[in-house]
Order: sequence, then structure tokens, then C-alpha cells
Amino acid sequence: MFIVRPYRTGDETGVVATVRAVYDEYGFTWDEHGYCADLYDLDGHYGGDAFAFWIAETEAGIAGCGGLETFPLVPGEPPALVPGEGLPRLAGTDCGLLRLYVHPEARRQGIGSALFETVIAEARRRGCRALEIWSDKRLLDAHRLYERRGAVRVGERICDDPDDSPEWGMLLRLD
Repeated sequence: MFIVRPYRTGDETGVVATVRAVYDEYGFTWDEHGYCADLYDLDGHYGGDAFAFWIAETEAGIAGCGGLETFPLVPGEPPALVPGEGLPRLAGTDCGLLRLYVHPEARRQGIGSALFETVIAEARRRGCRALEIWSDKRLLDAHRLYERRGAVRVGERICDDPDDSPEWGMLLRLD
């Protein structure tokens, strides 16, 4: 049994533990002061109007997290990749999935699906039309989750994380 709720100040320790467990599972480099710094300051990174961030919580504690970022419509027609500030973006999107992770010991309970549905519902509530998803190519279960919900792969890029990880770009139409 779990609940999905908006994050609260103080959730950082549980979020870091959850995401770090996934990083350890896949052998990703943990970069506390760079790429992973947002997880240590949820208010500072996800507290603004353009963001929303949720926690999946079980009796044992935080078992998952996920977020939404809204932004101005990326120009162009999918499946085009558009140069962005640093990394390419998917044309035709106006929001993006952020940091959807489920602790390895909490999988197969519907937590990932519930978090993803929460993100989609909020994006629709905000009037968004298309969700951008970037996901490391090794996260096969995540790709299946997104594709079951209707996301399609439309591009790829190299992430600016410490591992220069190759990512799939996926697009989910919300209208």
C-alpha cells in the first residue's frame, strides 16, 4: 500500500535514498554537487510555479518520486529535435517529466504508474498539450511504462550527466 502526495520540505533524505538506490543498481555516477544537487534542495529546484513534484510513500517511507516541468511550447513539429539551453528538446512539447524513480525494492506495486498518471493529470490540468520524456536507454521498465501509456520514441541525445548517458526522447500527446 502506498500514497502519492506532493513533496514536503524534509523529504530530501528519502528522495536521495530512493534515487541513489536506482543509480547504484545501474552503475550510474552519483554527483551530489552537480547533476543530483536538485534532490538535496527540492524547494529550491521544484518549488516554483513551473514545477510540481510528488512522492510515493509506503509504511516504510519514500519509495518513489516524480515531477513535472512546464515551459513555453518548443517550436517545430515532432519528431524534430530542437537545440535548447544545453540539451536538445523535443519539438511541439510544453512540459516535461522529471526524476521519475521507484526504489528497486518497491517495484511491481504500481508506484511508477501512479506517479506517471499524477504527472499526466497535472500537466492536463495546467493545459499542457505534449509531454517530453528523456530516459536513459538502459531503463527498459520505464520505457515500457511510458509506451503503455502512449508515449512514442522520437529521438535520442547524450545527457549532460557525469556518465554522458545516451537517452531516448519520448513524446506523449496530452490532448
